[in-house]
Amino acid sequence: MKLVRRRFLHVVAATAALPAAPYLASAQTYPTRPVHLIEGFGPSSAPDVVARLISQWLSERLGYSFVVENRSGASGNIATDAVVRASPDGYTLILLTAANAINATMFKLSFDLIRDIAPVASIVRVPLVMEVHPSVPAETVPEFIAYAKANPGRINLASAGIGTTTHVAAEMFKQMAGVDLFHVPYRGAQVFPAMLSGEAQVYFGPLLSSIEFVRAGKLRALAVTTSARSHALPDVPTVAETLPGYEASAWFGIGAPMKTPAAIVESLNKEVNAGIADSKLNARFANLGGAVLPGSPADFGKLISDEVRKWGKVILAANLKQG
Repeated sequence: MKLVRRRFLHVVAATAALPAAPYLASAQTYPTRPVHLIEGFGPSSAPDVVARLISQWLSERLGYSFVVENRSGASGNIATDAVVRASPDGYTLILLTAANAINATMFKLSFDLIRDIAPVASIVRVPLVMEVHPSVPAETVPEFIAYAKANPGRINLASAGIGTTTHVAAEMFKQMAGVDLFHVPYRGAQVFPAMLSGEAQVYFGPLLSSIEFVRAGKLRALAVTTSARSHALPDVPTVAETLPGYEASAWFGIGAPMKTPAAIVESLNKEVNAGIADSKLNARFANLGGAVLPGSPADFGKLISDEVRKWGKVILAANLKQG
């Protein structure tokens, strides 16, 4: 009887372990072929640069190629839709950005970002720069607010397009500061010629593309938009130092189709966190003006949810709509 009981207990133990076996095997054998990381803004864009940096790390670390695939269009929605429809096996991933959180309210989408995309790992956060043309008689954010209130609707606010990060960051500033700025959307590369000529007077621009104009004195940086000052512009204050609670940034991370095995998600999260902790890769992100964002999948999921909620409020209050 003791022998029978011992065998029975062994069978029970083995059976209890079965549900975990596929997930364990997934983590131990993943990947066994190239992985595609899809980004939605095209070659040489900031998302493309971030995607290629983290893909190179993952390729070298895991021994299989992580291939960056550009599928630009519709503010990243084409790329996201493709990943939502992909097999949840860990071999198709999405480079998520702040635009995804904005798009959740700006567009009528065939998918739900929070319901259909599993957060894997956050990577890096990069500030925007509130910058003005030198003709603007303001050296600080309080001075700019006073100038704008004295000239309602007469200051041209540039953006890279309706509903872009550069636009909603400015709209949140308008709402919190109580100022009236005239919004002029431009197509990507047209923004800086407009700012440099004085056709537009203020822009909440990406740090990476703005910093050389600021350093050369061609544009004046009044503030950065993150909650903490940027190491790239340490003497430039934050908007929040004038408007407490203000925060806007370009952030990047990796997502996967929902129902991707948890073991694969956790494995990828571990490797991304190891990458952004690596001194060489960390330095590459620092050169972009970014601060790395370590954390768990749950941490990244909270960031996404918080951003969807924050930008949704701004968009609805400003009555922003895609043309």
